[in-house]
Amino acid sequence: MKINLGFRFLDRFWPALCAALVCWLLPAYADSKTRPNILFIMSDDHAAHAISAYGSKVNQTPNIDRLASTGMRFEHCFCVNSICSPSRATILTGKYSHLNGVPTFNRFDGSQPTVAKYLQQAGYYTGMIGKWHLGSDPTGFDQWEILPGQGVYFNPTFIHAGGRHVIQGYVTGIITDLSIDFLKNRPKDRPFFLMCHHKAPHRPWEPEAKYRADFAGKEIHEPATLRDDYATRTDAIRECTQKVFYDLTRNDLKLQPPGDLAGPARSQWLGVKPTAVEIEAGGHTIVLTNDALHDWMYQRYMQDYLACVQSVDDSVGRLLDWLDQNGLASNTVVIYTSDQGFFLGDHGLFDKRFMYEASVKMPFIVRWPGVTKPGTVQELMAINPDFAPTFMGMAGLPMPADMQGVSLTPLLKGETPPGWRASYYYRYYHDPGDHNTRAHYGIRTMTHKLIYFWKKDQWEMYDLVRDPDELHNLYNDPAQQETVAKLKAELYRLKKEVKDDDQYANQQPPPGTD
Repeated sequence: MKINLGFRFLDRFWPALCAALVCWLLPAYADSKTRPNILFIMSDDHAAHAISAYGSKVNQTPNIDRLASTGMRFEHCFCVNSICSPSRATILTGKYSHLNGVPTFNRFDGSQPTVAKYLQQAGYYTGMIGKWHLGSDPTGFDQWEILPGQGVYFNPTFIHAGGRHVIQGYVTGIITDLSIDFLKNRPKDRPFFLMCHHKAPHRPWEPEAKYRADFAGKEIHEPATLRDDYATRTDAIRECTQKVFYDLTRNDLKLQPPGDLAGPARSQWLGVKPTAVEIEAGGHTIVLTNDALHDWMYQRYMQDYLACVQSVDDSVGRLLDWLDQNGLASNTVVIYTSDQGFFLGDHGLFDKRFMYEASVKMPFIVRWPGVTKPGTVQELMAINPDFAPTFMGMAGLPMPADMQGVSLTPLLKGETPPGWRASYYYRYYHDPGDHNTRAHYGIRTMTHKLIYFWKKDQWEMYDLVRDPDELHNLYNDPAQQETVAKLKAELYRLKKEVKDDDQYANQQPPPGTD
């Protein structure tokens, strides 16, 4: 009994003991003059397949490509809960949602250990600029200036330690300006860790004028699965309300309300999901319905989404140029990622949440001068709980034992560590939520994916080698039952490994703003 109590004591207080140990060891690292600066650039909802370095068929991103050509592009990087706030909490803590307290849109407890705090204690000058979306004020940052909630695209309000103010202009450019100001005014005798977090290209996809004009007449390539009929799937995808053809609103499509509408009546008009749209073409008014309307809705959605992406790409270019011009490029790690993936009409969807590839695959590009080989592609699997341990590893710090990810620094050095992960665990909680996306969990291996919509007791299984578009659910195929059994065994092994004991299973999620 005494032994059991001892283990319970250690299990309860181990994270705090680890934090104390790390802090005790920090002075040994603080005097180092060779620690790199870390610039972490994260957009919101930027799908990897809207980056030309990832083979985009819909746009070109020359500045993000420039980063990829001088660093390493991860081909298999995934989020463990594809929604904004949970991903951000995971990146800060290195922990899954059920342990960091943010499975949906919960308020982030800023008293818990974060990678920003560890780096700050190690002598890094830390900054957080842009979208925070965690309900509490940032902690562990020497300087922070954040958007309230989602923020807005034009003339946004920013919150800082001294209050709040409105900055005139376009949000992506403003976040870039504030990030450069942070870099200019930082203490020059300390390495820096800056999290530059963009709002774009999050809904409602409001581009700045120059890119709105550039994309207005472009014909965007349609994905092969835009008209997926869901023939072999479970009920979950049919029940969701994130379909391009049926759930985009007049506001999403930038339709103009009658001039006499104002207040609630105007908002109500904009919130309608149209079944017919009038457009002007060749001097005539044309009414679009059915397939013609669907074609137009996809184009309209993508034009605005991609126009927002171009401003983010410009921001990456400005930051890279500033590092070059100020002699910091050779000792600064630059990372580009997004908080998760996004559906660009894939399976007829927009948004994220589902465990399908377009939603869970994160762009992850790292330039670490002298460490990453320029223009390399990493095929090993990474997940967003790995980000915090990786920052620790870059700074030469020991990783706290309660972080659930692992440092990617060996991969960045071109090494292949023995026993590297061949599968990962995913869980989505927000049900009912903004898009009626059903709660589910599952695993992805390098060859297969198993998804369990547990509230409905329905399963999907995909062979990612033969069916990379995830069109054919093989779960009930008699020939696949051995594979299903192996995947289930791995699923429950990982579920136990990450300590997911279903503590949030019956939780009513807070209202979403995503």
